[in-house]
Amino acid sequence: MSKISTAPAPRGAAGSSLDRFFSITQRGSSVGREVRGGLVTFFTMAYIVVLNPLIIGTQADSTGGFLGGGDIGRAKLLVAAATALVAGVMTILMGMVANYPLALATGLGLNAFVAFGIAKLPQMTWADAMGLVVLEGIVITILVLTGFRTAVLKAVPAQLKTAISVGIGLFITIIGLVDAGVVRKPAGPTPVELGIGGFLNGWPMVVFIVGLLSIIAMIVLKVKGAILYGIVGATVLAIVVEAVFRVGSQSDATGKVVNPAGWGLNVPALPSQILDVPDFGLLGHFSLFGSFSKIGIIAACLLVFTLMLADFFDTMGTMVAIGAEAGLLDEEGNPPHSERILVVDSLAAIAGGVGSVSSNTAYIESASGVGEGARTGLASVVTGVLFLFATFLAPLVSIVPYEAATPALVVVGFLMMQQVKGIDWDDLEIAIPAFLTIVLMPFTYSITVGIGAGFVTYVFLKLVRRKTSAIHPLMWLVAALFVVYFAIDPLKGLLGVS
Repeated sequence: MSKISTAPAPRGAAGSSLDRFFSITQRGSSVGREVRGGLVTFFTMAYIVVLNPLIIGTQADSTGGFLGGGDIGRAKLLVAAATALVAGVMTILMGMVANYPLALATGLGLNAFVAFGIAKLPQMTWADAMGLVVLEGIVITILVLTGFRTAVLKAVPAQLKTAISVGIGLFITIIGLVDAGVVRKPAGPTPVELGIGGFLNGWPMVVFIVGLLSIIAMIVLKVKGAILYGIVGATVLAIVVEAVFRVGSQSDATGKVVNPAGWGLNVPALPSQILDVPDFGLLGHFSLFGSFSKIGIIAACLLVFTLMLADFFDTMGTMVAIGAEAGLLDEEGNPPHSERILVVDSLAAIAGGVGSVSSNTAYIESASGVGEGARTGLASVVTGVLFLFATFLAPLVSIVPYEAATPALVVVGFLMMQQVKGIDWDDLEIAIPAFLTIVLMPFTYSITVGIGAGFVTYVFLKLVRRKTSAIHPLMWLVAALFVVYFAIDPLKGLLGVS
């Protein structure tokens, strides 16, 4: 298990009130490293300000209404502003309260589930759907305050936590490769292929490759700020390439791919408008119990349970992975101030529902900032402040294409993969659950599925070997909950819930 760094901070940094509040010197960091780390984390995950509006801002609920009660264009602007606001406030809170280099924003996957799995149910409105998100956050907060969520974290074997970290490393690697278009789903029989027809075509791929190789080279040469410099440099290159070659976007206004060799997410170009006054009209537009009368109590409770379980373990895996990468975990594999981290994360779920942007949760992209040297909550404060600025500077945030940001994810995936040596691969009782945890995260595109498979398999193998006394009581409970999670659709059928 990696230990907390004790490298000395730059002269003059120790002893200041800022240093003492965030324990910067104690954790072997410096103000400069924390600021750089916060910047990198922001640039790596700022895409959510653009992407979340495309997921929930363009979808109508079952009644045909869009978020905010207007048209798609207004809904997208409202979602972008609220997404940045909630992310900024909650990330600053994480830094100030928990002193942890972890940023929060609307959870990918969770937002898609809210948009397509909840809001489109018969008679459901966006207000009803966001009310369920608030309820999920309240339940998780209660579990944290009673100590249950922290107890579950400490009940998980250390090597299984290591597997979670490694699995998340592979998960963010494939996210980066898919978002950049390096890995795609082909029209043929194979599930994935390299680029377009097995080749890396188009100028955006050149930007990705240059960005990736640049970051790798700077890391090997031990250049401080390598990841940040790589993102900024690749973005500048992308702007130049677009200005010269007019590559264009991959998709049209409806989201249909019309130019496979085009830019992903954003077309890099300097915006004509830099500042824009944000509209926070979505805040407070939720109905706490509206869904109960629309779809019934049982269906509503199952939806809350599904949201809660996904949020519960995604955060657990993420905070452990970030702590492992930063060298902040104790000998049992637990981060410092676990309870505070979980409280803030739970409140972020509530805030996401109140802001009508879906549940906010810890972001694994925070690992990019940790890879840049972040070790304290000061980095989170920097990231959060930038998110608040992003409510005004949305045009600038939207110039970074996937191809310029995703090289950082691939590099961080490698850094997290190095932890795999901490697993005893000769002990099959831990090696098999660890293996399933690691491979199922990227293969299913779900952190929760990987964690669930590892937990259930771990308990199963202990049963097979008649070592039930070695199973922590909470592991029994969590494994049983994951069995319910995996069997949620058959259970709905048995209960007569559509």
